[in-house]
Amino acid sequence: MELTLAHWIYLFVTLSVIITMIFRKGVVLPTLLGTFLVAWVYNGSLVSGFSSVFNANLTAAKELFSIFLIITFMVALLHSLKDIGADRQMIAPIQKVMTNGHIAYFSLVVVTYVISLFFWPTPAVPLICALLVPAAVRAGLPVMAGAMAVALAGQGMALSSDYVMQIAPGLSATSAGIDQSVVADKAFVLSLISGGVAILIGYFSYRKHMRKPNDPLIEEDLAVLQGAKSKDSNPEPTPNEGIKGRIFAILVPLSMLAVMVYMVFTKVSGGRMGGFEGGDGAAFIGGVAVLLLSFATLTKGKSMALDKISEHITEGFVFAFKAMGPVIPIAGFFFLGSGDFSASILSLGDAEAPAFLFDLVQSGQNVIPQNMVFTAFGILIIGIITGLDGSGFSGLPLTGALSGALSSGSVDPATLAAIGQMGSIWTGGGTLIAWSSLVAVAGLCGVPVMDLVRKNFFPVMIGLFVSTIAALLIW
Repeated sequence: MELTLAHWIYLFVTLSVIITMIFRKGVVLPTLLGTFLVAWVYNGSLVSGFSSVFNANLTAAKELFSIFLIITFMVALLHSLKDIGADRQMIAPIQKVMTNGHIAYFSLVVVTYVISLFFWPTPAVPLICALLVPAAVRAGLPVMAGAMAVALAGQGMALSSDYVMQIAPGLSATSAGIDQSVVADKAFVLSLISGGVAILIGYFSYRKHMRKPNDPLIEEDLAVLQGAKSKDSNPEPTPNEGIKGRIFAILVPLSMLAVMVYMVFTKVSGGRMGGFEGGDGAAFIGGVAVLLLSFATLTKGKSMALDKISEHITEGFVFAFKAMGPVIPIAGFFFLGSGDFSASILSLGDAEAPAFLFDLVQSGQNVIPQNMVFTAFGILIIGIITGLDGSGFSGLPLTGALSGALSSGSVDPATLAAIGQMGSIWTGGGTLIAWSSLVAVAGLCGVPVMDLVRKNFFPVMIGLFVSTIAALLIW
C-alpha cells in the first residue's frame, strides 16, 4: 500500500487527537479541521473539503441517531416518574434492607447498577445519593465507601457495558465495522469482571472500618451529607401521588425485567426468533419506554399530559445532545478513516474508497509487534488515554477504529473493541477523572472529589488489568 499525503495528514490528526486528550482538552476542533484537510488533499479540491466536513457529520449523525433516541426516551421516562413520585418509591424498600454497613455497601452496588443500566448513572445518581446513601451511612457504612460503591457500580460497571441502551457498544462496533451484538456481549462480560474486582477491592479496603449503630462518626458523616444537600439552593419538592406512584414503582421495574428476560430468552433459544439484540434490542426497550412515558404522563393528569410529554421528550433530547453531541464530529473523522464510510463522505460515487486508518496500520505492520498481549494492552491504554477528556464516549470511535485495523488471527476486533471500551469508559465515564461526572457523586456525598479519585484508582486499574487478561484467555 502506497501512502499518500492524505494518509499522513490523517495520521498526524489522529496523533494530535490523542495528545489533545492527554492534556484534557476537547478534540472536536482538531477532528473538524482534520476532516477538512484530509478531504481537501485527497480530492484536490477546496470545495470538496468543505462539503466533506458536512458529509462526515451527517454520516455520523445518521449512524448514531438511534443512540440519541434511546437516551431521549429513557431520560424522559425518568422525568415522568419523578412527577408522580414513583422514582423514590422504587428504591424505598431497599432502605429497610440496610441493617449494617456490609449489607449497605452491596445494596448500594446492586441498586446503582440496575438503575444505571436502564437510565444511565448521570440522571440516577441524584436519586441514589439523596435516598440510599444516607440510609447506608446510618447502617454503619462510611460515606467515602458509599461514594465508591455508587461510582464503581454506576459510572464504572453499568456504563462500561451499557448493555441495555447499547450506546457504547454501538459506537465501538460501528467504528470497527463489526456486529454490535458481539461487542455488547463481550463488553458485558468484561464489565462484570472489572467491576466485580474493583467493587470487592473497595469493600475489603473498608471492611474493617464499618461502624456500629452508636458510633459518633455516623453523625459526622450524616452532617457531611446534609451539608452537600444544602448546597442545592432550589431543591425540587417531593411529589406525593400515593397509589399512582406506587403502581408505576412496581410497573416500570417489572416491565424492564420482562424486556431483559425476553431478550435473553430470544438470544439463547435460537430458532425462528433468533437473537433480539443490538439495534433491535435498543428499539424494543425504547418502545417500551415510550409507552410507559405516555401512561405516566396520563397518570399525572389527562389535561396536563399533552404538554407534559412534550416537555419530558424535550428534556430528554437536551440531555442526549449535551451528553453525545460532541461525539458526532469525532465519529465523523474516524468514519472517514473507514472504507465503509469514506466514499459517501468524500462523494466518490462508485470509485474505490480509501481506508486511511486501515492503510496506515497495514503499512506499519512490520514495526508493530504481532503479539496479542501487546495489542490488547495497547488498545486498553489508548482507551484510558481517550477517557482523560472526562467523557468516556468520545474516545470510542478511535478505539473502535483501531480495533478493526489492528485485529489479527490471534485476537478478533470485537474483543479489542470491548477492551478499548472498558478503558475509555471506566476512566472518563466517572471513576478516575475528577472533571467527569464523578464530581456529581462526590458533591452529592459531600466528599472531596480528588480523595474519591485516589480511592478508586487502584481498584479500577486492577479490575481493568484482570478483565484484559481474562479477555485474552476466554476469547
